[in-house]
Amino acid sequence: MTYRETEKVKAAESILKEGGFTVSQRCCSRPSCFDIAARKSKSLIFIKVQSDIGCVSPYDSLELRIISEHVSAASLFISEKTREKHLEDDTVYSRYNVLAVTPKTFENIVLRKIYPLIQAGPGGYYVEIDGEAVKQRRQELGLSVGEVAEKIGISRRTLYGYERGMAKASVATAYNLLCTLGIPVAKPVDIFEATKRQRKPFMARARQIIIRNKLLQKIFKKLAGYNLVAVKKAPFDFVITVPEENMKIIGGIVNDKEATLNQRVDEILSLSKVVQAHPILVTEGQKPSLDKDISCVKGEELSKIKCPEDLRKL
Repeated sequence: MTYRETEKVKAAESILKEGGFTVSQRCCSRPSCFDIAARKSKSLIFIKVQSDIGCVSPYDSLELRIISEHVSAASLFISEKTREKHLEDDTVYSRYNVLAVTPKTFENIVLRKIYPLIQAGPGGYYVEIDGEAVKQRRQELGLSVGEVAEKIGISRRTLYGYERGMAKASVATAYNLLCTLGIPVAKPVDIFEATKRQRKPFMARARQIIIRNKLLQKIFKKLAGYNLVAVKKAPFDFVITVPEENMKIIGGIVNDKEATLNQRVDEILSLSKVVQAHPILVTEGQKPSLDKDISCVKGEELSKIKCPEDLRKL
């Protein structure tokens, strides 16, 4: 991370704290797909500050989504440009299905509750239409779908798509709708909305990772059937969720050669408080300093587990 990006992370931390969020310790013990996690009430978000989102790899974006989706969190990049093009304020961008906004837009959202309406896509700029509001207002005015469509210069089919939430509109079309109906029609983009789960890509990525780690392989075998995923670009190595019991576990795999163990444990502990998860270390002998309040499970003890609760108790 560059000095400038470090300062941007500090600025994001300051904004979040001013906005009433609890913010985790910065993650820098090893390469991570996110810098900080933050929570306010039920809103949980993982944030990566990246000066140029054009430099974000598909792998890092996937890892960020994996982690976010497994703990019902949102994921976000804070950035200023993509390649040589500067990002616009009050606009939401996307990089491999992770939302991205400028520092100014982020500040407006957190401190002033000003959510952007415009989204940038490959074909230009567009907005998401509030279909229910459009339909209700059209009916209040006694207008048919055909009449409204003719007024704003679109087809009946397209307007039906807007009303049913099946299509997005250009900025010009949204403006014409606003003028015709006399109400705001664009839905603001909520960057704190939890990322939706997409199971298949996750499991494919998890299988690729566990092949390289014997302890993780043991955990996966013992907890087959539970919601478990392995990651590489984070302070922790795996995440387990049990929705029925409202339980989350974030765990690290530790070997005897790790030089930054205590720093990584601090980050895992900090993240566990924000995520509201149980922190666990699975060790091959080495343990953190005695003042670290984290459960340690020896590799040979994994034979005793039959469910995530067993792992937590160990």
